[in-house]
Amino acid sequence: HKTFHTPIFMPVGTQGTVKGLTSAQLKCIGCPIILGNTYHLGHRPGADVVAALGGLHSFMNWDGNILTDSGGFQMVSLLDLAEITEEGVKFQSPHDGTEMILTPEKSIQLQNQIGADIIMALDDVVKSTTTGPRVEEACRRTIRWIDRCIKAHARPHDQNLFGIVQGALDPNLRAYCLDELIKRQLPGYAIGGLSGGESKEKFWRVVLQCTNALPRDKPRYLMGVGYPIDLVVCVSLGVDMFDCVYPSRTARFGTAFVRSGTLNLKNGVFADDLSPIDPMCGCFVCKNYTRAYLHLLAGKDQVGAQLLTYHNISFLVRLMERLRQSLLDGKFPLFVRDFFLDQFPAKDYPQWVRDALNEVGIELA
Repeated sequence: HKTFHTPIFMPVGTQGTVKGLTSAQLKCIGCPIILGNTYHLGHRPGADVVAALGGLHSFMNWDGNILTDSGGFQMVSLLDLAEITEEGVKFQSPHDGTEMILTPEKSIQLQNQIGADIIMALDDVVKSTTTGPRVEEACRRTIRWIDRCIKAHARPHDQNLFGIVQGALDPNLRAYCLDELIKRQLPGYAIGGLSGGESKEKFWRVVLQCTNALPRDKPRYLMGVGYPIDLVVCVSLGVDMFDCVYPSRTARFGTAFVRSGTLNLKNGVFADDLSPIDPMCGCFVCKNYTRAYLHLLAGKDQVGAQLLTYHNISFLVRLMERLRQSLLDGKFPLFVRDFFLDQFPAKDYPQWVRDALNEVGIELA
């Protein structure tokens, strides 16, 4: 639908909405692309309904870009309700108990109907901390399924199909998956199977292995990552695109992002604080509401959740814009150092952050 610039953070709108925000509010924030979820939209209201109403863009009144997940992540999040075979995944709906079989062909068919600008191949997903033969099985099946997805894709002229690199924490399996996916010359590539409980040390090394191998002229999308510190490190490692429910989910619990870290606005210390959430933030919420007002609502009222979600997503959108501008200005290492000094004024930087940045030539003094 539109061109967007990277690096980019994509808010998650599972069923045609980012929880707590309207499409108009997302547009005001300046979000050029959001996510939808094939599994959940396929259940409710159903891809046929979405297609009949003009596709997801029309259905949710959104003229920006949309990326749809394939439904593969639900193999982890709804594992107790899923049975995985070579054919695909058999799910029991958490809503009404009905059965749904999601094959690579069905996932692509649903995404063709939903009409997103970027669609994801169905992959066999295992939790990052999984070990043993299941990891290799999932990795090799992901490659077999990508070919089925490519063959089933009916709209390659107006929907970009991304493949997903799997292999858990095994560098050999990651290398195999990378090599095989690159051979398919896809429009873009995602790094999947992380942020599942692995150590940060192992996390960043897998990210770097993938970004070093993936084509530089294709977007690299790290799935399920949304902590500001992680975003800055992973942009440094060469990632272009991110998504995560974290900014909206943490907002519903009363937490706001600021340049020095996070604020738990439920804390009584903010009861009479008349300053904005972040004095350096120019979003609608910071211009119009005080910490004291948000303290009254935080974690208790839907309006509070909406305002904090608006701020948190604005914060990440602006962070990505500032990262991009620093790259264009040739000041990226300086930006990264200043960002981490704001977060850790005592310079007690986490060792994994130091190690990851050192690997790409950025030293935190």
